[in-house]
Amino acid sequence: MIHLADAWRDYEVIATGDGYKLERWKDVYLLRPDPQVIWKSQFDLFSYPKLNAVYHRSEKGGGGWEYRKKMPDEWNVSYRDLNFKVKPMGFKHTGLFPEQAVNWDKMASLIQSAGRPIKVLNLFAYTGGATVACAKAGAEVTHVDAAKGMVERAGENARLSGIFSGIRYIVDDCKKFVQREIRRGNKYDAVIMDPPSYGRGPNGEMWKIESELYPFVQLCTEVLSDNPLFFLINSYTTGLQPAVLSNILSLCLKGRKGKIEAYEVGLPTGEGICLPCGAGGMFIHE
Repeated sequence: MIHLADAWRDYEVIATGDGYKLERWKDVYLLRPDPQVIWKSQFDLFSYPKLNAVYHRSEKGGGGWEYRKKMPDEWNVSYRDLNFKVKPMGFKHTGLFPEQAVNWDKMASLIQSAGRPIKVLNLFAYTGGATVACAKAGAEVTHVDAAKGMVERAGENARLSGIFSGIRYIVDDCKKFVQREIRRGNKYDAVIMDPPSYGRGPNGEMWKIESELYPFVQLCTEVLSDNPLFFLINSYTTGLQPAVLSNILSLCLKGRKGKIEAYEVGLPTGEGICLPCGAGGMFIHE
C-alpha cells in the first residue's frame, strides 16, 4: 500500500528521471538527486527554463548547489494550516520532507478525535514537521534532536504556524533522553521516531538503523502511557520494507490493544507515477 502526499499546493514534483527529481517549492524550482529514480527522464531536466538551482553530487562524497537564477536564501511554504521555512542546505536537503504530509494528516486526525489531552514525544525530530502538525492539532509535544540548528528551525516553524506554547524543545541524543525520561517516570501518549540510517549524537554516539532500531523501539515502549494513542516509525532506508516496521511494532507492542498499519509513502509526479519516499509503520490504539 502506498500513501500519497497529494494535497500540497505549495509543492509538487514536476518530473523525474536519470537519478533526479524536478520540484516546485512555491515559486522556486529545484533539481535534486534521488536514488529511487532509476528510470529515464522524458525531457532534459537540466534545461528546464524556470530552474533556480541544481544540487550536484561529488564523486568524493557530498556535493553542492549550482544556482541558475536569482532566488531567496530562504522562503516559506504552506500545507493546509501549517507553515514551514525552507532553504537549500547541505547534503541536498531543504529542511522539509513533503511526503510526510500523509503522516501529519493522520496524526492530527487521531489527536483531534482522542477526546483527551495527548502528550507526544517526537524523536529525531529534525525541523519539526510532525511536531508542528501535532501541536496544531492540540497535543503537547516534546521535540528531541541532536542538532541544535534543526531544533531552532523547528521553533521558527512552530511560530510561523501560530504556535507559541505547548512544545518543549530538547537538544540531545535521543536514546539518552529516553533513558532519562524512563528514570523520571515521564509518560507519553504517542511516540514518533524518524531515525537516520546512520548518525552521531552530540557526544559522538553512533547510530546504525539496522542494529539500533529494534532495541530502541523496545526502550521507547517504557515511556508509553497505559493508553497510548499511536506509535509511528518512519524510515527512509531503502532496505527496510514496511513489513519490517510492522514486525518491530508487533513484537515490541505485543499485548497492547490496537492495530498496526505499514505502508510506503510517496509523492505524485507530473508523469502520472508515484515517487517512493520511504516507509512508515504505525500502531494505532483501538
